[in-house]
Amino acid sequence: MIVDEHILVSSLLVALDLGGTFVFALSGAVAGVKHRLDLFGILVLSFAAANAGGIARDVLIGSVPPAAISDWRYMAVSFLAGLVTFFWYPIINRMGSPVQVFDAVGLGLFAVVGAGKALAFHLGPGAAALLGVLSGIGGGMVRDVLVSEVPAVLRADLYAVAALAGALVVVIGNMLNLSSAWVAPTGALLCFGIRLMAIRYRWQLPIAAAGKQANNGEGSRDV
Repeated sequence: MIVDEHILVSSLLVALDLGGTFVFALSGAVAGVKHRLDLFGILVLSFAAANAGGIARDVLIGSVPPAAISDWRYMAVSFLAGLVTFFWYPIINRMGSPVQVFDAVGLGLFAVVGAGKALAFHLGPGAAALLGVLSGIGGGMVRDVLVSEVPAVLRADLYAVAALAGALVVVIGNMLNLSSAWVAPTGALLCFGIRLMAIRYRWQLPIAAAGKQANNGEGSRDV
């Protein structure tokens, strides 16, 4: 995966990046509706949830200005998702736990795109995996902070671990010279699957004894 350092890795990664932007924007907009924000607030939350992780990734690897700012498609996709949610929220809400579903999809897409783009900018495997995780969790963290919630990555079932698994698939695939056309979707699906299974069966990392007592048997809570 060798490309000029001022362009995206490939048309596949562009598509995955825009897809992740849309679903993360949906998750932000749904959270905004649930917290009774007005249209402007929902659009702000959509953009923040969709692009915070990508902006942080691009700044760290030196891809400036970040794609979310320099490419009009990212803003358009973010606002489109916000408007769709604002006007058709009842339809989206029928999906059941829409924030969790959209968040899991976005997590998988952004994790593989972040790792792939880091590799394209000649970062090492470890740094690429970490940037994949940052890309995946950044938007959700900003979304949760803006609505005064503890970020899901700090309390939810295998959130960052799922992103790391997806990013590692891309890193290992690159080391083995495998085609990104197969590696990226595989990594995204693995991350998505782990996240959904963790939500379904409440898989989580160990919690300190004091934290268990504070929960008082309530169990983990997801966004």
